[in-house]
Amino acid sequence: MFSKFSKASQQFNSFSPEMKEQMMKMAKARVREKMLKWLATPTFVVIGVILGAVIGALTACFGDISDRLSVIRDTNPLYFIPALALGGAAIAFAYKKWGRWTERGMDQVFAVGLNKETDFPLVSIPMAAVSTWITQLFGGSAGREGAAMQIGSALSYNISKKLPFENSAHIMLVTGLAAGFAGIFQAPMAATAFALEVLLVGHFELAALMPAAAAAFTACKVSSMLGFHKFSVDLNSLLDASGFSASIFTNEGSLDGSMLLKLALMGVLFGIVGGGFAKLLGLSQDFFAKKFPNSIKRIAIMGVGISVLLLVFFQGRYAGLGTNLLDMCFGIAGNAAGSAAGTADLIGNVAGYDWLIKFALTILTLSAGFVGGVVTPLFAIGATFGVFVAGMFGMPVTLAAALGFAAVFASASNTLWAPILIAGEIFGFNCLPAFFIVCTVAYICNGGQSIYKQKKIRIKI
Repeated sequence: MFSKFSKASQQFNSFSPEMKEQMMKMAKARVREKMLKWLATPTFVVIGVILGAVIGALTACFGDISDRLSVIRDTNPLYFIPALALGGAAIAFAYKKWGRWTERGMDQVFAVGLNKETDFPLVSIPMAAVSTWITQLFGGSAGREGAAMQIGSALSYNISKKLPFENSAHIMLVTGLAAGFAGIFQAPMAATAFALEVLLVGHFELAALMPAAAAAFTACKVSSMLGFHKFSVDLNSLLDASGFSASIFTNEGSLDGSMLLKLALMGVLFGIVGGGFAKLLGLSQDFFAKKFPNSIKRIAIMGVGISVLLLVFFQGRYAGLGTNLLDMCFGIAGNAAGSAAGTADLIGNVAGYDWLIKFALTILTLSAGFVGGVVTPLFAIGATFGVFVAGMFGMPVTLAAALGFAAVFASASNTLWAPILIAGEIFGFNCLPAFFIVCTVAYICNGGQSIYKQKKIRIKI
């Protein structure tokens, strides 16, 4: 060993000064590369925790204001819903004036995530938040997770520009997206899976898994500590009260063929509804963009029509997020489970056409150019559609609503693991096999559609 080292030393000494300098530079570069590779994951995780805390606080504040504005609108629908067109015009004008390069919302997140663009201005954070608040206040049928994910993505992506690690931009974008989703829904496992799934670039970015999970769990905890309300349902207790078992396994451990068939058929229906929503949303956005090229005129004209429809259909029943419909589907009054009789009364208020009207008004709202998101309205559409088909399959309405909640989201978003996990985190994990089956079938039956402009990965059959 010593003789080899001695021989290498002699060879090194025989090189010219220029050659020695070049070799030293190469050695230093290699050591630096190795060090950066070793330090990358721990650094990303630490940054993920810090980002998760910041984004969790921001999304909790954002969500709390959104809830307060929704209460104000629901209390005085005749004062606010007629002004939807004015609010929409203000949104379109503001984007033209101050947020010209951020008006595409989540489409910009995916453009950056798929390396089609490299610029993500921080101005998108206040623009998305304020525009979503305006949409909620005046009754637009839209969600709010889009703004939450833009908050997380914009912040994390701009921080990534300061990092020396390979692929830091994409890893941090996934991390911020997960934190934003977790902060608003308080479902960290689903948030991690969702961020990885929707930002696929031909493969899972596994380097982002640990940072995204760290950010998601931190954002969830901080959001909860700050008092932001999480929507959750103890589905197991509701099913026990009805005497129904949602298990796909018999007492002997074998599969229940009848239950499997019912779940699969329900998955097909949920897949058609979710895929149809995504397809019609794309067609509607293209149609109205061509019909009204001027964004201010489009949102103002369509806003008038949407506000009329919202008032005609029971004075705002379908306005906003759709959480009122979710509360009815699961018998929730005042964000707390009521008595058995009260639960039945609330569920009885769900109409067979609720899912269809919410479906249409959400598409119109987003096509007009209102800002927010689409996930929570999809939850409402899926849950009310589940109540509608429950009797067809002999399912308890609460179970059918929960299955629709997750499966329509799976189908419309073209994601699989996030819907399964969010079902477990919201409804409990006792019925996870049932959620797995309906979400998988819905995912397969969505016709390859997606509400997001991500790379579409399909299962080969």
